[in-house]
Amino acid sequence: MPHLHLSHVSLPALPERVNDYTFEAIYESIDFANEWLIEVTTAQKKFLLLLKKSEDTYLLKAEKSTRPSPNFYIQQALRYCAQLMEATILNSNLPLHIKTHHLQEEQTTLKSVDYFAQHFPDAKEIAIEVGFGSGRHLLYQARQNPHRLHIGLEIHKPSIEQVVKQLYLQNLTNVLVLDYDARLFLELVPSNRLTHLFVHFPVPWDKKPSRRVISSAFVDEAMRALGVDGVLHLRTDSELYFNFALETFLSYTQQDIRIQKNIDAPISSKYEDRWRKMEKNIYDVFMRNLIDSPAATSQANFNFSAPIAAEAIAQLPMQNILDSLGFVHLERRYRAIKGDAALIRVSMGSFERPQQLYLKSTTQSMEYFPHAPIATRTNLHLHTLLEGVLHG
Repeated sequence: MPHLHLSHVSLPALPERVNDYTFEAIYESIDFANEWLIEVTTAQKKFLLLLKKSEDTYLLKAEKSTRPSPNFYIQQALRYCAQLMEATILNSNLPLHIKTHHLQEEQTTLKSVDYFAQHFPDAKEIAIEVGFGSGRHLLYQARQNPHRLHIGLEIHKPSIEQVVKQLYLQNLTNVLVLDYDARLFLELVPSNRLTHLFVHFPVPWDKKPSRRVISSAFVDEAMRALGVDGVLHLRTDSELYFNFALETFLSYTQQDIRIQKNIDAPISSKYEDRWRKMEKNIYDVFMRNLIDSPAATSQANFNFSAPIAAEAIAQLPMQNILDSLGFVHLERRYRAIKGDAALIRVSMGSFERPQQLYLKSTTQSMEYFPHAPIATRTNLHLHTLLEGVLHG
């Protein structure tokens, strides 16, 4: 992750603008000494930088849960922030020259989850690939099926940047890329919209099966999102994962399942090349959807009834609220050095799919930062619990 080690840091008076970057506010931690968050906005992106002091030196980096893609935005923000702090840079892993020649293509191809929540694409054929990694299969599918829109989901930032670059170099315009958890994203997809859903070589998570992509909940959403005759395609080298997935698929009363073993695919991923050299078995499972699903309905409302003053947030107890559907955990509190704003770091979600968010409160309003969670049934329920904790 991009970062700077600094000395002689002077916290600036904000807000302050440097080129296209606005540094909105600095928040000091209520719970931990020598820790600050810096709020940044640029190019319709909002995120936080984390500043930590250890003895006489400081570490400046992106706050992980708000970190945007591509890394260009973080790299620039770190440089500008160090300038505002009039700091001495002791050590840096930033490139000497930040490449911007693919930035326009990244802005066109790389989408936020809000983009899909507000207007999901209406292409006649849509395929989703979960965890595209090196992107070989995603790029192949895009080349072979130019009439189809391909949505690639990945949370590994270097993989995202590599694929966006290849899309530009190969002049492929039928791919959208998203940095988001596929298990959460699938609930955004309208019913009967997909023709294909690829899950190739997912992490097996043999010791933590609850973290696997494939689950009954995931398959439920996959079958709803796939149109009739649409296919969920799992490809894996893990026999344990294959057996687990097959058992999950077979638990459905009616199904159309096809299985292959050690059949060469038209395109091979770098992981598959590695497994082949190790003479590992490769399993394919194709599950065809048979049902025309009703339209999904959601009355999303992530509003808060009232803001909370910074003084009240300082007195707010950090607690963990458990529920049959999931949990809400109030983790850390921050107050603005200047002004009346405050931040609360919150973990929430189902036990299998937790996510970390911030709440930003001013005298006028309270909202999620940098954006509200996806409007799943679980998140809407947990938002109600959170509202009760904050204002109950």
